[in-house]
Amino acid sequence: MAEVLAIENMLAKIYEPKRKNQWIISIDGIDSFTAVSTKRPSFTTEEHVIDYMNAKRYVAGKRTYETIELTLKDPITPSAMQKVMEWNNLIYQPETGRMGYTSFYMKEIVLKLVDPMGVVIEKWVIHNAWITSNDFGELNYTTGEPLEIRITIRFDWATLEY
Repeated sequence: MAEVLAIENMLAKIYEPKRKNQWIISIDGIDSFTAVSTKRPSFTTEEHVIDYMNAKRYVAGKRTYETIELTLKDPITPSAMQKVMEWNNLIYQPETGRMGYTSFYMKEIVLKLVDPMGVVIEKWVIHNAWITSNDFGELNYTTGEPLEIRITIRFDWATLEY
């Protein structure tokens, strides 16, 4: 006769998943409570082929980090739009046509995942981040939905501290 296992024998009682809605992002100049959605850093590593006689060997090449999309709520005050534009103006000044120094506009972003009690369980530090594109949202007379801002962030590298 087949043995039937009880659920407590198949799933550990200590299992607690990380949740998609338990995170905090810190960007200098932007209020963290305005963040709606983002993702953890991701990357690809090039592969290089070394051909030798009748065989191939593969070695790692350069790593490329993918951009991160960040969606923000845009409250009346404090205005997320104003803070995003202040960051954009560090990159490029439309009034003068001048570009900013990288040391002015590149920021360090900290993304923290927290457990149900609010304890930080995963911490990413995203280095040399800057905005590459902006979407300030659609205006529409037929809806009362809150406005959101979507920005794309390019960065050089990210480290997982824990």
